[in-house]
Amino acid sequence: MEWAFGLVLLVAVAVALAAGARRLGVGEPFVLTVAGVIGSYLPFVPEIDVPPELVLLGLLPPLLYTTAVRTSLIDFRPKKVSITLLSVGLVLFTAFSVGAVVYWMLPVPFSAAVAIGAVVAPPDAVAATAVARRVGMPRGIVTLLEGESLFNDATALVALRTAVAAMAGSITIWQAGASFLGAAGGGALIGVAAALVLIFLRRRITDPVLDTSVTLLAPWVAYLPAEAIHASGVIGVVTCGLILGHEAPRWQSAASRIAEHTNWRTIQFILESAVFLLIGLQVRHIVDDAWHSDLPHTTLVLTCAAVLATVVVVRPIWVFPATFFSWAVEGKRQGKPKPHWTGPAVVSWAGMRGVVTLAAALLLPLDTPDLSVLILLAVVVVAGTLLLQGLSLPMLVRVLRLRGPSRAEDLLQEANLLQQATSAGLEALQANIVPETPPEVVDLLRGRVARRASTAWELLGRSESQRVTPSGEYRRLRLVMLAAEREVVLRVRDSGAIDQEVLQAVLANLDLEESTIDRISEADEDDGTPLRAPVTGGCEHLREAPCVRVPDHPDACTECLEEGLVWVHLRMCLECGHVACCDSSPGNHATKHFNNTGHPVMRSVEPGESWRWCYLDELLG
Repeated sequence: MEWAFGLVLLVAVAVALAAGARRLGVGEPFVLTVAGVIGSYLPFVPEIDVPPELVLLGLLPPLLYTTAVRTSLIDFRPKKVSITLLSVGLVLFTAFSVGAVVYWMLPVPFSAAVAIGAVVAPPDAVAATAVARRVGMPRGIVTLLEGESLFNDATALVALRTAVAAMAGSITIWQAGASFLGAAGGGALIGVAAALVLIFLRRRITDPVLDTSVTLLAPWVAYLPAEAIHASGVIGVVTCGLILGHEAPRWQSAASRIAEHTNWRTIQFILESAVFLLIGLQVRHIVDDAWHSDLPHTTLVLTCAAVLATVVVVRPIWVFPATFFSWAVEGKRQGKPKPHWTGPAVVSWAGMRGVVTLAAALLLPLDTPDLSVLILLAVVVVAGTLLLQGLSLPMLVRVLRLRGPSRAEDLLQEANLLQQATSAGLEALQANIVPETPPEVVDLLRGRVARRASTAWELLGRSESQRVTPSGEYRRLRLVMLAAEREVVLRVRDSGAIDQEVLQAVLANLDLEESTIDRISEADEDDGTPLRAPVTGGCEHLREAPCVRVPDHPDACTECLEEGLVWVHLRMCLECGHVACCDSSPGNHATKHFNNTGHPVMRSVEPGESWRWCYLDELLG
């Protein structure tokens, strides 16, 4: 009963602290770790000693899986050289660099020094990406950090296993290399096999509850068999997650995808919050054990400082040349510009360590010389990088003026994609109409998809608060209606006149409709950067059309003025300069102008927007 109460209390405190950190805009890893350190010195808090098996078997597989299943293989492929250099090359470089420092300063064998180097080598995925998303790093950097974190744990754990074997004198350098390659390749094969088995099973499951139950087992379906054959369970989980995340939209039902996404986000939030709190709670007894060892205190302090400095310094030493090498190998061939120094500078400083480092330190054999000191080195690296780099990384991003994802640009891309999807849906509708199809059903379907596309376009342009849009009014009024409908259903429920199953079915329908109503998602505040979109698909009309044209009637739709209508957004024809209203406006005069004249390209004339649209190819530019 005591351990159950302690577990509930741990999760509750972790979630509360994480929620408070989000509300205050402070990094969650920092707040949770500091709170744990403070808690470890409180007299009523018991000593926390987390078994490494709990982290490596209970926490690491689901955390890796939930990151992998959200990672895009499309974004991953162009950065495969960069990610490999960081997740393999940098980990090994850090392990041997730290090993050399430890071997020089402490009376330990070189294999033990390399083992602790492997322990502190891998940065933590949770810490880096949590800070990255909060401060708005460019998506390319976030993708690189996520890709690195997916595989660096595997490199570190395999290197640790090899170093431990070397401590026993039972391995050569060639055997170490073969073991490393075998672990990586075996883990990848097991991950592919696990993904294929899970896809085979889940294709035949239509119940979202059963499908979600199966996906909760996915991390261990890949991890445990890989570890059983002495391959890398980490690579197995990552490979399985990448495949499932990429292929799920083709075979998984929409209800199952929604349920899986919600459940895994919840699991990720709880585990991440608990992990950093656990790191802090273990600090006191680890520090006490090392402080009372036979090593002089001066040597202990200097070694901790030297190892922390080494971990921080070797990362930029590796990252800068690796970045430009990766560009020369793959980026230059893809036509990408030479990277600016600010990108690798941020990547170099995003090297926070986490719970995997502590768990790996506890895997060292009990007969390792100065074991308590080596474990303390891991704690110092974790705490030092979280406090030093975690706190200063947001400031570095702001000082370097790196531009993060723009919500306005995202909305523009979403509107473009929805428009293309809407056109495909309307074509499928037209192709499947039969003589028996009621015309009102066809009109209803056309109106529904048209409203969905119009909603996305309406979120662009002038601030939503400055005008009333059709989709905005639809959302507002339908939510009011749903609230009234739910209130009636609840009154009937309280009267006891209707069976509970009937009531639950009706409430479920109301909840489903409310969840599908698009909420207004405002664009960012104007930062002075024009809202543009790249040309997609090589549209010749966009290439030939000018970017500017003298408007015939600036800031007004003459047709709307003549007809007494109110427009939502304004567009300008780039062939004749005619200004007219968008498709969300009652008049649809811009589209009517295209239909009458055949002029293919228009552009937005909303303040701060310079994107163009080709009616013929339905592409942004």
